[in-house]
Amino acid sequence: MSELTPQLREQIENTIRFLAVDAVEAAGCGHPGAPMGLARPAFEIWNEHLRFDPTDPAWPLRDRFVLSAGHASMLLYSLLHLYGFDLSLDDIRNFRQLDSKTPGHPEYGDTPGVEVTTGPLGQGFGHGVGMALAGRIARARYGVGDVGPGLHHVYGIVSDGDLMEGVSYEASSFAGHLGLGNLVYLYDDNRITIDGPTSLSFSEDVAQRFESQRWHVHKVDGEDHEGISAALTAAREAEDRPSLIITRTTIGYGSPNKADTSGAHGAKLGGDEVRLTKEALGWPQEPTFLVPDEVRAYLAGRIAAKQSERKAADSRLEGWRESHPENAAAWDAARAQRVPEDLPEQLAAGLEDKKAATRSHSHAVLQKLGEVTPFLVGGSADLTGSNNTDVNASGWIGPGADGAFAGANIWYGIREHAMGTVANGIALDGTFRPYVGTFLVFSDYMRPSIRLAALMGVKSVYVFTHDSIFLGEDGPTHQPVEHLDALRAIPGLTVFRPADGVETAGAWAWIAEHADGPAMLALSRQGLPPLDRETGFSVRDIWRGAYCVQRGSDHPDGVLMATGSEVAVACEAAEILTGEGKTIRVVSAPCLELFEAEGEAYQRELLPDGVPVIAIEAARGGSFLRWTGSQDAILGISGFGQSAPASDLAERYGFTAAQVAERVKAALA
Repeated sequence: MSELTPQLREQIENTIRFLAVDAVEAAGCGHPGAPMGLARPAFEIWNEHLRFDPTDPAWPLRDRFVLSAGHASMLLYSLLHLYGFDLSLDDIRNFRQLDSKTPGHPEYGDTPGVEVTTGPLGQGFGHGVGMALAGRIARARYGVGDVGPGLHHVYGIVSDGDLMEGVSYEASSFAGHLGLGNLVYLYDDNRITIDGPTSLSFSEDVAQRFESQRWHVHKVDGEDHEGISAALTAAREAEDRPSLIITRTTIGYGSPNKADTSGAHGAKLGGDEVRLTKEALGWPQEPTFLVPDEVRAYLAGRIAAKQSERKAADSRLEGWRESHPENAAAWDAARAQRVPEDLPEQLAAGLEDKKAATRSHSHAVLQKLGEVTPFLVGGSADLTGSNNTDVNASGWIGPGADGAFAGANIWYGIREHAMGTVANGIALDGTFRPYVGTFLVFSDYMRPSIRLAALMGVKSVYVFTHDSIFLGEDGPTHQPVEHLDALRAIPGLTVFRPADGVETAGAWAWIAEHADGPAMLALSRQGLPPLDRETGFSVRDIWRGAYCVQRGSDHPDGVLMATGSEVAVACEAAEILTGEGKTIRVVSAPCLELFEAEGEAYQRELLPDGVPVIAIEAARGGSFLRWTGSQDAILGISGFGQSAPASDLAERYGFTAAQVAERVKAALA
């Protein structure tokens, strides 16, 4: 391997810069400035500190790299290409083009080596915290001293925009509280945003902010590679706290007219400025997308060295396996995330005849899941007693807990924004399955991270309780109305609203066994009666998304289709209507996404052609329009609720059995 001379270092850094410049120029849009300014510190991280094997991007012992400033995506793509990942120069040339492996912002699953989808600022910051927490849990559970899994670090680059977004405050507070010493972020302090200098809107002392949150803070010039290296080494050695390296860089480095201006942020430099920039940095005008032979040769040596490091790490892991076979078996089982074949039956046992809130049923199910799926870890946003998200036998994670990181219950504090990102980061790590809880109405705080979970297809689980106006006296600020429809609108998110204990168990079992992306449960605060189902019912029928609770006849006068607490009301209303000579079928639809996936034959079996369908849900109910064909056939809520006991709210909004029966008669008339 050739020596890394100052001249060769500069040549490699300019290669990174001009791959970004040329790609943005070819695409006609993008963000060249940040990659130009970050080339030196990013190269230092990747070349000397980041542990990876480009031929195996999922190697579990690798360090993780998070580009939270996702608009600087060409910086990451350049590094991935140069360090031998499956990303060709043609892929670089196709930057931002249809079906390319180089989209405008990094997308997990599209590009080998991209650890997380970033774009909405602050989200990558929080996801990296989750990755670091997952590493700490793995080390505490399975590692022995300095051997075993969970010893990796999470490196990231964050921007002014990341730090301005509120989610980063929550995530950094959480990371500092936990003392995540395996987390190292480099803050790109270029002092420029799209509108102009950051002084227009951002004047806080970032160093003091992070020091107050219990971070190690270092300051360094972005062109001082020795200083950057020393700061990274110090950060890696600081095991008691996360580290922030405040790095003063020049956006658009080398551009005579756009450096240190917002003109280098969100648009191409333009042909004339590209020419001047290449002249200023001594770079050939042609060819574009140039990677000099000397650069290739040096980096080939570094790739080989990193693969040798991988072999050594794998060898140490094998030694750990031989010395600690029980730990190794437990780690392997966690990563496989296998569940018992009879999981739904196990979870439903004992819940068939119990009247309780579905949040209470969920708590009972979680106790069983804690025994048979120890890879589950989770908690809620300071609502453990309300969400019922704790697993009694699993211990807690955090300062003051026995073993600090060896438990499975997480105190997230009142940080819904960060909690969603941390959960996704845990899922992305690949060892544990995260679940988080809060009130359904506060899912609004988590929507960006839920959407990213769906976009990435990661297996985060959301336990949202207090699922309707029937939570009662806390009033409309806490009563969700539009939330079920809004969450069902997210592609790839599976939404369950169970009606009783058996449906709650079936939902959890499906999530544990089948979900290949995020899933959520909307659970009641109020007690619900167990459903009296037809003979032949199986808990696995719930996995079809909808099923007959009361069939009525093969050609009923009408079908009542309901979810959650309204299923029992629909059954009572059907009894009233039956007494008046109507033949009514009741269909429970705990998961519309699964029902839609079942296909037309099963859907028509439940909802026969020509038979009116009336949907009942104490919410907006727009999700049922496909099945009812008319908004008038949806018995829902058009406005907000009020502060009152649940029984009074049911009477006011027309959700008693007698009122529902009258509304159904009107709809069938």
